[in-house]
Amino acid sequence: MATLEAGLTRDEAFALLQEHNKDAFHIEHGETVEQTMRYFAREFDPENEEFWGIVGLLHDLDWEEHDDEPELHTIYAAKDIEAAGGSPELIRAIPSHTSDFNTDLPKPELQMEKILFATEELTGLIGAAIAMRPSKSVMDFEVKSLKKKFKDKRFAAGVSRDVIRSGAEMLGWELDDLFARTIEAMQSFAPDKDT
Repeated sequence: MATLEAGLTRDEAFALLQEHNKDAFHIEHGETVEQTMRYFAREFDPENEEFWGIVGLLHDLDWEEHDDEPELHTIYAAKDIEAAGGSPELIRAIPSHTSDFNTDLPKPELQMEKILFATEELTGLIGAAIAMRPSKSVMDFEVKSLKKKFKDKRFAAGVSRDVIRSGAEMLGWELDDLFARTIEAMQSFAPDKDT
């Protein structure tokens, strides 16, 4: 597999995220998706783990500043990443996760892009579900609990179930498999969290 260069170090990417996001929730979401992507990179593309992580970290770079224009989400990010020295591969990967909202954007092609597409919304749903649990931990969270929350359209209503479904389809995974793997991914770094 080809080596993917981000054009930015992880520290530079994190500084860029902080420059465009002041809300701790958005920064934490970036870090959650970063760690989820790194987990999957170790399985599918270990030599590009850093790249996968940076894609996850920056995937919603422009959301806080431009959440009123969902159809342009990631287009602003691509410009900001390019200005910061991001590589063409990084600039292409970020908008691919919003190609369902804006069909002019590149569709996910690489495994890394498909995993970002499939797991990004799902990590948000899992995070919301965990926050409601007595333990506040992903460590005792199970697929059956996630399936209940997934079916309840009123729970975390902003999370697109269709995106998660089409992400699983893109990967050729059963929905339950995507759920289990994403929970495992989040469990892999959860013990480091303060909660």
